[in-house]
Amino acid sequence: MKNTTKRSQRPDVIKVLAEARPDDLNPALLADSARQRRDFARIVTESTDIHAANHAETRRRSGFRPLGAVALTAVAACAVVTVGAIDWRGSADRPAAQARSSAPSQTPGPGADIRVDGHIELLSAATHAESSPAEGTYWQTTTQSRHVDVADANGQLIAVSSTGTAHWSVGVRPGTKSLLVSGENSVTEPMTAADRDRWKAAGSPHTVVAEVGIKSGTAKIAYTVGSGHPTLMRTSVDDKIYAVGPNNVSYQDLRALPATTAGLRRYLEALYAQDNGADGGTSGRSSWMLRQAANLITMPVKPGVRAAAYRVMAGLPGVRVVGHVTDPLGREGVGVEFPDAYPTPLGTTRERLVVDPSTGSMLSDQTLLLEPSARAEKAGLKAGTTVSNEATTRMGWGEQQITVPKNARS
Repeated sequence: MKNTTKRSQRPDVIKVLAEARPDDLNPALLADSARQRRDFARIVTESTDIHAANHAETRRRSGFRPLGAVALTAVAACAVVTVGAIDWRGSADRPAAQARSSAPSQTPGPGADIRVDGHIELLSAATHAESSPAEGTYWQTTTQSRHVDVADANGQLIAVSSTGTAHWSVGVRPGTKSLLVSGENSVTEPMTAADRDRWKAAGSPHTVVAEVGIKSGTAKIAYTVGSGHPTLMRTSVDDKIYAVGPNNVSYQDLRALPATTAGLRRYLEALYAQDNGADGGTSGRSSWMLRQAANLITMPVKPGVRAAAYRVMAGLPGVRVVGHVTDPLGREGVGVEFPDAYPTPLGTTRERLVVDPSTGSMLSDQTLLLEPSARAEKAGLKAGTTVSNEATTRMGWGEQQITVPKNARS
């Protein structure tokens, strides 16, 4: 039966396979026509689960932030009480140069047509990414962030929500600057009405204290309840404007990246071997490669490189690609889930990217709570909650530098 609710721009499977297939699906590289028929049947019918050959513990890259900044929503909302090497384990790490609401999957209702493998729609994103504008003066992104935590309010455990908007403008021409304004319109408040009642019962404290994971265990951070100030940060180091893997790179470096799937895969594999996480096993390698490919998609790379990054993502072992999910802003796309779950003070979490296959845009980077800890459960957090999210609402070229709010703090 025809599905009358499906998206109007749903990709044509045959067209996507012909125009956006990865190298390992190229008929010219296959053994014979029988194998071609088997592989085509496999990619449109089999489960989207690709099991990793080795489930070794993943070492997630944690130092991938602009000039030492922590997760953006937390910058404006909290102050570190116990200083340590904080591992936020979830928010969308922003790949600037280094100085050193649940969102459940949607499933078709009765009578809906059979969905194709989510990988097909991810490859459709690659096709659309190839047609994006090629170059400009400032590469600019706007993101809306939300971070959920569990905090102690004078002995009462409450869930708190910190939200804010960030504008990042990366200058790529000589003499231009790279600026990040984060925490615009930022607010930290009790997450639900029940949390607000408990907060009021505790005396409506101006400061509440939460735990965060660090390499040596946990540290405590303080959240200030109420509105915050935006923060201004310069995110380039000399001509280096981003970090790719362990290296700071210039705009010229980005423009020189290979635009073929095989070439980009080899480039990232070499960086993985260079980085400290080269002993992470198959799943660790896939997580590292997925993070780097996703970051490249948000950078001012050539359209062909962005398309190749999507194709690399589609071919990584252990990565689960699922169709028809919604991000926290209600936008529908394809979900790309990291192979491994991570323990945090809130419980076990997993990262998910949401991609719009009809435009090639990265919609969001979120962290889902798979199994809440006793502390999180006591505060009312349930499995499936999005505990961290960064939703991209604009990404593209601009000719004017962003305006810095007068109340922004450096």
